Amino acid sequence: MRQRTQLLIIDPQNDFCDLPPAWLPSNAASPAPYAPSLPVAGAHADMRRLAQWLLQHASQLDGITVTLDSHQAYDIAHPAFWQQGDGSPVQPFTAITAAQLREGSFRPRNPDELARTLAYLNALEAQGRYTLMVWPLHCEIGSIGHGVHADILTACRQWQSQRQRAVRHVFKGMNPLTEHYSAICAEVPDAQDPETQLNTALLQQLAQADTLVIAGEAGSHCVRATTEHIVQHMAPLWGAEDFSRIVLLTDCMSPVAGFEAAQDTFLQQMRALGVRCCTSTAFSL
Repeated sequence: MRQRTQLLIIDPQNDFCDLPPAWLPSNAASPAPYAPSLPVAGAHADMRRLAQWLLQHASQLDGITVTLDSHQAYDIAHPAFWQQGDGSPVQPFTAITAAQLREGSFRPRNPDELARTLAYLNALEAQGRYTLMVWPLHCEIGSIGHGVHADILTACRQWQSQRQRAVRHVFKGMNPLTEHYSAICAEVPDAQDPETQLNTALLQQLAQADTLVIAGEAGSHCVRATTEHIVQHMAPLWGAEDFSRIVLLTDCMSPVAGFEAAQDTFLQQMRALGVRCCTSTAFSL
């Protein structure tokens, strides 16, 4: 029986790509030229390699899923949400802990969200996975930065025409009061928002693959979180803990600057579980 292969592309979006000047799309809605707001060093080359791999193996790919980080300016991980204790702005790349919130070093600009924000930070830190990070405004819904890297978009378009089936898109991050690195569930799911809870439909779709190829940005955050959740929840659907079905294309992902160790640790942990970690040039279907 023919093996079924799916490709999962995590957040291949303009805002995450270190696009060279010739690749910068125009921004007709603003007098200022567009520039990626959270570029990951190496991401542009990653996406070009991934697009080339996709085109080479298009006839063997039974499904493609693209996840899209999708935010608004008002978001618990964006500067617009926060102020320092003296009322001054909070700069991007500021980590905020529950202890700092309790002592008044930081607080939400909307005082009505103080109690809920503290409860969120307590729950987040109890998991031991992440500390809340205030990122630059990125992947704003409807913006150029939210769009998909041009080579990936073209490769997916050609695959759809060749295979006569649609790419599946998964939007994540639209709830402004929880972080959503993983496409499988938010870091702290909101009981009132099903979109933040376990995405069982996505898991069931990916479980149909005999080989699940994963790539995207960033290896230290969204690729890592999504893959970890797939490993955590997939065994019952596959009927066995055979994680060799998963392939991570290591030259089609890069870490956020300062988080290189997080990606290295993630890849080491995945190898220990039997996940195949290899380059796009070394892996063929």
